[in-house]
Amino acid sequence: MAFAFTFPDVGEGIHEGEIVKWKVKEGDTVKKDQIVAEVETDKAIVELPAPESGIILKRYLKEGEIVKVGQTLLVIGKKGEKIPTFTEEKNSQLKKSNTVMGVLEEAGQETTFKVKTESKPLALLVVKALARKLNVDITKIKGTGPQGSITAEDVKNATLGTTKEESKTAKVTKKYDMYGYVERIPLTGIRKTIANKLTTTFPQAHVTHMDEADVTHLLTLKEQAKNKKTHLTLAPFIIKATILALKKHPYLNATFNGEELIVKKYYNIGIATDTPDGLMVPVLKIADQKTLIQIAEELKILIEHAKKRKIDLADLQGSSFSITNIGSIGGTYFTPIMNPGDVAILGLGRRTEKALVLNRKIEIRNILPLSVTFDHRILDGAEVARFVNDFKQFLENPETLFR
Repeated sequence: MAFAFTFPDVGEGIHEGEIVKWKVKEGDTVKKDQIVAEVETDKAIVELPAPESGIILKRYLKEGEIVKVGQTLLVIGKKGEKIPTFTEEKNSQLKKSNTVMGVLEEAGQETTFKVKTESKPLALLVVKALARKLNVDITKIKGTGPQGSITAEDVKNATLGTTKEESKTAKVTKKYDMYGYVERIPLTGIRKTIANKLTTTFPQAHVTHMDEADVTHLLTLKEQAKNKKTHLTLAPFIIKATILALKKHPYLNATFNGEELIVKKYYNIGIATDTPDGLMVPVLKIADQKTLIQIAEELKILIEHAKKRKIDLADLQGSSFSITNIGSIGGTYFTPIMNPGDVAILGLGRRTEKALVLNRKIEIRNILPLSVTFDHRILDGAEVARFVNDFKQFLENPETLFR
């Protein structure tokens, strides 16, 4: 027997909505609770789950058309089953109940079929997955969602032996809060990965130490070291100075598993890279064994691959320390967030010219702002300050970087 799926009363004073997207077409096979359509109202975006498994025998509205509460959206039945037709008058008279018998008319004769809004509590697929994960029997939960549907909170409460009252079958996403209308932008792809990854840093005790380095002499040497084949930026020199400072302060080149500090004897430097899809951190492996030219060439390839989304997953893993740079965009000091697994990160700000007093004379110098965020569970401020002092010494006496 075919089921007519009607647009349910989703509350919030919603009486009608526009079908913005069909997720299924006629002839498709759907499973119970599979999302079949998105309906947008002036107050919410509603995702409608299929009330039964079966074949989509008929869709009654097109995308862009208006559907009213109680109006039939589609008919679900078995393959080869005859598709009934019905009058709009009788369709509008369908009563809201768990199971409704609607009267259909075909070729002048009346045919009855089951119109189902819901005969038992529903749950979205993500809610069912949560129930399986928590080992909760979803059939024994009294749903507090729309028309008795089971919500994620119902499942969580079931593990505590508690229940809570709520609202509907369809998933309703409000387009407003208590102050006015809002736009909701779901996190997807790289941005969602970044968000999930960075939540793992919350247990760390973040502290940021700030200073500045005089890179006037380094810029002069960089110009003298120009390579015809490879464009040398400041980045290779920064990486070299970082490694030399890490060798003097190995606790910054480590990871902490909650019980022990694991000091790494290799130097894999993560380079935070701004890409069209969000921040990525390609890792320059065994950087201490590479020359300035080799670092520059490999870094160029890693960054290009990251920006074009061609980078290998292995090139995004294994960092022992990371560097991030906002200087090319703007800003001076900031509080960078550690790459998960690291216990410290170096942040570089915008290089500027400043008037400094040197040997009782005022000189214009090139100054590079530095910010080092570290895990205070592992490192004390004094040790990080000593690291920064040594890092500055290497930058301000760059001859050591060419060794």
